[in-house]
Amino acid sequence: MEKKIRKDTKIMWVLKSLLVSYAVTGLLLALLAAALYRLELNEGSVTAAVIAVYVISTLAGGIVIGKLAKTRRFLWGIILGICYFALLLLITFGVYHTMNGDGIHLMTSFILCTCGGMIGAMIS
Repeated sequence: MEKKIRKDTKIMWVLKSLLVSYAVTGLLLALLAAALYRLELNEGSVTAAVIAVYVISTLAGGIVIGKLAKTRRFLWGIILGICYFALLLLITFGVYHTMNGDGIHLMTSFILCTCGGMIGAMIS
């Protein structure tokens, strides 16, 4: 019997890593919602927690893509962070039909997502 070795394509690496990132995002946002309900957090704390969720999620996805890629991990982590941010923008635009926030907040989120993915891939 002949064994077929199926290699994952690079697009599948990104999709698997994005799936992990968004699963972590969902879990952490559910925990944040429970904390918000229980602890009655102020707006500044919630904003900081959401930013932490972005970074932790892209870090987790970066670790996954770094393990899959094995070479040029930092580049694959950056690609993951960019894809995560782009999908986040598309979801925001789809829900609100406008871009929320100003350019500085968008650029900060972009940098945090990109760096989170890169660092996660580098430590994998």
